[in-house]
Amino acid sequence: MGDPDEAAAEAQRAIDDLGARGVQVFSNAAGRPLDDPGYVPLFDLLAERGLPIWLHPARGADFADYATEDKSRYEIWWTFGWPYETSAAMARLVFSGLFDRHPDIKIIAHHMGGMIPYFEGRVGPGWDQLGTRTSDEDYGALLRSLKKRPIDYFRQFIADTAVFGSKPATECGLAFFGVDNVVFASDSPFDPEKGPMYIRETIRVIDSLDIGDVARDRIYRRNAQRLLKLNGS
Repeated sequence: MGDPDEAAAEAQRAIDDLGARGVQVFSNAAGRPLDDPGYVPLFDLLAERGLPIWLHPARGADFADYATEDKSRYEIWWTFGWPYETSAAMARLVFSGLFDRHPDIKIIAHHMGGMIPYFEGRVGPGWDQLGTRTSDEDYGALLRSLKKRPIDYFRQFIADTAVFGSKPATECGLAFFGVDNVVFASDSPFDPEKGPMYIRETIRVIDSLDIGDVARDRIYRRNAQRLLKLNGS
């Protein structure tokens, strides 16, 4: 991703020559945002092929939480930093107009879409007021240029169930994205003998949801089959 042209070329090779069913990107490339114009060909390619992009957060301990410090303490960079990174990348893609250019593009946002489902009010009515708090850029014009409300674009992302076995988070994400836009994930292979057992806990949570067997089957496999174009889907 450090060389956008090469990234697009490698994605094309992996898909066309090697049979890859999508690509993974990080929420930034050495600090470079995904809405950088250089990455347009990569997103165009995946949209053209109709295959998904997995979006994983990227942020390390060297990203300080406060301007007076040189590192993030207590692994805040991971616990809270990763959901923020995912959410920020999603927002940049939304406001870049990506979904207006490619209405059917498939982007899978890790960890149930980061912070987005839990901040539905800010993402919805809050961002409907885009520009009212900013004087140095005309975000109002940007808002008017979009074909939909910002929140409607966020609902077009696909989310996964890797939320460390949290049932409330899973239910919140399902309520926001809908059962057709959620796929199974558990942060495998992180299932230590001592401590939270993420894989088994994720399965337990999904099995306990009051959604019915058809919806559960979509989350476990059928949504992925459709997204990855497997088994003739």
